[in-house]
Amino acid sequence: MAKKTRDSWGSRLGIIMAVAGSAVGLGNFLRFPVQAAQNGGGAFMIPYFIALLLVGIPLMWVEWGIGRYGGGFEHSTAPGVFHSIWRKNRFIKYFGVIGIFGPLVIMIYYTYIESWTLAYSFFSITQKYAAIGDQSTMQAFLRGFQGLEKNAFFSSIAPAYTFFLITFVVNMVVLNHGIRGGIEKFCKFAIPILFVFAIVLVVRVLTLGVPDITRPTWNITNGLGYLWNPDFSLLKSAKVWLAATGQIFFTLSVGIGVILTYASYLKKGDDVALSGLMAVSMNEMAEVILGASIVIPAAFVFFGPVAIGDIANSGAFNLGFVTMPLIFGKLPFSEILGFLWFGLLFLAGVTSSVSLAQPAVAFLEDEFNLTRKKAVSIFAVATFTLCNGAIFFLGKGVVDELDFWGGTFCLTVFATVEVILFAWVFGIDKAWEEMHHGADMRIPKIYKFIIKYVTQTFLLVILGTWFFQEWLPIIAMKNVPAETSGYILATRVGLLLLFLVLAVLVKIAWRKRKLNSSVIEG
Repeated sequence: MAKKTRDSWGSRLGIIMAVAGSAVGLGNFLRFPVQAAQNGGGAFMIPYFIALLLVGIPLMWVEWGIGRYGGGFEHSTAPGVFHSIWRKNRFIKYFGVIGIFGPLVIMIYYTYIESWTLAYSFFSITQKYAAIGDQSTMQAFLRGFQGLEKNAFFSSIAPAYTFFLITFVVNMVVLNHGIRGGIEKFCKFAIPILFVFAIVLVVRVLTLGVPDITRPTWNITNGLGYLWNPDFSLLKSAKVWLAATGQIFFTLSVGIGVILTYASYLKKGDDVALSGLMAVSMNEMAEVILGASIVIPAAFVFFGPVAIGDIANSGAFNLGFVTMPLIFGKLPFSEILGFLWFGLLFLAGVTSSVSLAQPAVAFLEDEFNLTRKKAVSIFAVATFTLCNGAIFFLGKGVVDELDFWGGTFCLTVFATVEVILFAWVFGIDKAWEEMHHGADMRIPKIYKFIIKYVTQTFLLVILGTWFFQEWLPIIAMKNVPAETSGYILATRVGLLLLFLVLAVLVKIAWRKRKLNSSVIEG
């Protein structure tokens, strides 16, 4: 069978926008402010930037480097890329399954959450929740929409499911048009609009007056100070360091396998050093400058320093879908501001979810020689079926379980494996040369030492600490309520089956490759 022509990026701007789109997601504007506020504000930012320099940026360069290298062997996913790096090891490709499994698991629930932002954009512009003026009623609105309860706002999950279907179709349409015509084109359109929306909201928040003159300290300056003034004593807490490192993983989309796949579509002479750094910079601007300047400062101005702690601890969902609509409802043109807020979240969500889908689609294309249309169709049927579990069992802890295994555990394991492969098996000297091939900048030489020793040590310490402190309680489900334990167990069994199916597909794909090679040689 003739091998079809591989897709590729159309421009450097396109790949930077796509990688930035993968990184810029709901976590920048929802998760980051919550994590920072919960972990000491300014104290959180110190380990955050340390983790960025020692783990985030090195992993970004590693994934760009090994992704482009694997693409030279017509592999766009981790099993093939890992095999290209360590051909003598027949099992390494199965570690690469994590690079397909992790993104797929995240997408199962991420797409549904993403669809809420589309729904709330519609609710904002149509003023469906405009009359709501308190936290408890707005929470009831959200719970009714999610299908967690029936109330005066929603009698069924049908509205949420409708918006999920629309969001799912949008994702599949973008994917169906390929790398250049779909993902790149959409990201070049979505990322600039997203930034414009965010800048407008930041300007509006920073120009807020004092709504209650009896509380003059509830102002925007103190709101920013709440997030940025450090309490250095908190740096003694391992929890703060782990939270900051986790946020770096989450926000840069490193350790998932997505950037590796995106980089595989680069040409051998395409730059990875400067382009990777630019993608990181765009993400950090979205998160640290824009994301940190909207949610927490605005909530501080309207609810004060005492309530802000409770708001942060209530979680990203309540912060984004309860607190922010209430804040905008107190301002002129509330429907426009709400539309901009949820609109930027929707665009950020789609640019991330299509990147989560790409490894699985690319695997079907590369290893089974399927057309893009067939690969996307198979992927759509499989993921649509799996998404329903996250939708209908949201209140049973299923989403939290998927998030832990797909977005935390697999991410850390995969990052550790790929760094060790690149720095030690491939060899740091060869890896350094690979990253600089066609580069428009020289990576500071200290990063040669950091990649080989510091990054992997950092990751191994995190993994070791987790195994020592958390492994047995998690496996034994000690903190799982009895009423949801059956759902959690079923979710874990389903995840195990999904991993095994992917591993079997890898085995079949390699057997086909071996047979085809034998035919050609014969």
